Amino acid sequence: MAPLRCLLPLLPALALALGPAAGGARRPLALEALGEAGELAEELAEELWGAGLPGDLPELEPECRHLLAAFAEGSAALTGCLGRRARPVRLCQACHRHYRRLLAQYGNIVRAVGNSSESHNCAKSILTSDRLQIVVTLSVFFNETWEAANCANCLKNNSEELSNSTVEFLDLFNKSLTCFEHNFQGQTVYLSPNNYTEVCKNCNETYKMLNDLYNNLQRMNRQGSESGHSTHLCIDVEDAMNITRKLWSKTFNCSVPCSDTVPVIAVSSFILFLPIVFYLSSFLHSKQKKRILILPKRIQSNASLVNIQEKYS
Repeated sequence: MAPLRCLLPLLPALALALGPAAGGARRPLALEALGEAGELAEELAEELWGAGLPGDLPELEPECRHLLAAFAEGSAALTGCLGRRARPVRLCQACHRHYRRLLAQYGNIVRAVGNSSESHNCAKSILTSDRLQIVVTLSVFFNETWEAANCANCLKNNSEELSNSTVEFLDLFNKSLTCFEHNFQGQTVYLSPNNYTEVCKNCNETYKMLNDLYNNLQRMNRQGSESGHSTHLCIDVEDAMNITRKLWSKTFNCSVPCSDTVPVIAVSSFILFLPIVFYLSSFLHSKQKKRILILPKRIQSNASLVNIQEKYS
């Protein structure tokens, strides 16, 4: 309708231009004809506006509009899920279905072609018909966010469900938090706020299992990084372990005894005493050598004295 409305202000100017050329007697007839043409143009514009031609993306077919609407709904659902699961981070385990659905919807747009032979390709109309390319920009953003979170390291079966190791880790993580909460509430009545011995004692085994499992997952992931995968675990697992370690070490001031403490102490003690042993052995060896060297000199001096006495006697 906009182009038609733009022509309406030109009609009076056209009438003024035609008036002098046609003569003074015929000027009113020209104005009357142009007035009727203006009314006709207004009616035509109203009919086009009522038909919805200019206001609802006339270049898109109904099928293409449906694909665009589905992608818009999928984008809104995934954005809402990412925002709600930002803290604590639960992106991979809560939003993987939304992400897979959005990938399918974007794929439908890429592969879709209009029904009529004269219609444009839906992919061209939706993806590359303007400079902003909003649909492409949104798709790139979601893909980059998903890859940065390394969610593929937490999922299996083409991102359909969580992997077994991730399920095991999250189960231990929930048990650890439950143990912290239970022992923390049970001892705050009797002990000072800075004393959490019950938490450290009763939750030590669960925390140690969780920490060992996380270290094993990291080790396995580093080995798999040689084939091109990221060296990081998925953000859900990393954030859960960071939360647990902060609670254990900073909030409860607990520590896990290392299983290699005795060998480490033995080796450290041996290395510490090596200089002492070295200097002591060097000192004793040099003193003994000095005694051996002095003894022949004394014997030689006594023998020479005896020879001198015999010579003059």
